[in-house]
Amino acid sequence: MKSLFFIAVLLFSGVSMGAVPGVSERVAGMPNVVILLADDLGYGELGCQGNHQIPTPHIDAIAAAGVRFTSGYVTAPNCSPSRAGLLTGRYGTRFGHEFNPTGAKNEDPGMGLPLKQKTLAEALQKAGYVTGVIGKWHLGGSAHYHPYRRGFDEFYGFMHEGHYFVPPPWKGTSTWLRRRTLPGGGKGRRTFGKVTYSTHMKYDEPDYDADNPILRGSQPVDEQAYLTDALTREAVDFIKRHRDKPFFLFLAYNAVHSPLQGADKYMKKFEHIEDIQRRIFAAMLANLDDSVGEVTKTIRREGLENDTMIYFISDNGGPTRELTSSNLPLRGEKGQMYEGGIRVPFMVQWPGSIPKGRTYERPVVTTDIFATTFAAAGLTVPDAGKLDSVNLLPYIKGEKEGNPHDSLYWRQGAKRALRKGDMKVVRQGSAWELYDVSEDISEKNNLAKSKPALLKELVKEWEQLNAQMIEAAFR
Repeated sequence: MKSLFFIAVLLFSGVSMGAVPGVSERVAGMPNVVILLADDLGYGELGCQGNHQIPTPHIDAIAAAGVRFTSGYVTAPNCSPSRAGLLTGRYGTRFGHEFNPTGAKNEDPGMGLPLKQKTLAEALQKAGYVTGVIGKWHLGGSAHYHPYRRGFDEFYGFMHEGHYFVPPPWKGTSTWLRRRTLPGGGKGRRTFGKVTYSTHMKYDEPDYDADNPILRGSQPVDEQAYLTDALTREAVDFIKRHRDKPFFLFLAYNAVHSPLQGADKYMKKFEHIEDIQRRIFAAMLANLDDSVGEVTKTIRREGLENDTMIYFISDNGGPTRELTSSNLPLRGEKGQMYEGGIRVPFMVQWPGSIPKGRTYERPVVTTDIFATTFAAAGLTVPDAGKLDSVNLLPYIKGEKEGNPHDSLYWRQGAKRALRKGDMKVVRQGSAWELYDVSEDISEKNNLAKSKPALLKELVKEWEQLNAQMIEAAFR
């Protein structure tokens, strides 16, 4: 009688026999999607990218379990327009999102991802995904650009381009700050306790936290944890709460973006690095790597590994002088159209569905995440003809040969570039330059004078593509 009563209770409560309590059957064919976005991480700073000074085993494990794109690009050499391209599947120059708002400009009502542009989150939400963004938004700081109004069900993070990692007076960290003049006068670098000031960049640290609180949804919270750890905590909670349904998580860390602030336990790990600036950067990157490890471990513990696509990318190249972030062997840094500004660490894993431990060398771009994700879910890409996005799955599986894109295009004011096959034209200054980036990844040998006909042909193609774009909505 007790057994019959128990069965009746189960049936009445809607719990199926043999199921784990609280966990329903997943929707077949709709993998979870997690985008792990690092901020200002240089091309050459990961172990899998060739750096052995700062161990990054958890990020490297994503590459080992999936595909690493050695010619993976972003659509812009800085934060906001790069994010706009990633989340819309389109070049931001098609809709005027060309420049990078900073400081008070974040709150200008006209500065943000244009409202007519549909995001990956909106499309996946409409298809039945639960969507969340955790971390840095930087796609408009006024109310009508809020993540809730751009397809996200949940938001924990901040709206502007940066944030301090702990509240002042920055307890438990070592901090590096830029200054035009050192406290007490003079130039150079000077340390006061655990805070080091440097005049090498010739400007003051931006006012990152001004009118830029940490938000849960739209309400400010008093976050005391080191921010990388706090964002990881929220991501782990999101995954656990939504493990029984298809979810899209955009985890946009602000590490390793300035201000440089390393947590004490990680600073101890890198005591052997003499330069304090580099040591703080190493502490921040190791902290980020451990955080990525917590996210991937949670996915495994919840039994979701084979049901989850995980992308790891950086939003642009590293600002080497500001952070020490290396883009080697590439030339240039954040803000430039040389490879160091726009070619980034880029990898994806989806165990059992894409190859393991493979590198893919042909040029791809972060807009491709849009079409690739929809293909993985067996969904039709909305407005596919308007996108600059290619489904990469047949290419990385070896089912399709050739270049996914005929060419890749960039413009930011007078700075511009185009890559077609192995050849790249770039105008960082007053004149166009030409490089064979398959043979000259460091862009040392300018072929403009020796191959004038090819230069002219590629510049003409850039101009034809540029004619499809519109003028920037803001600077």
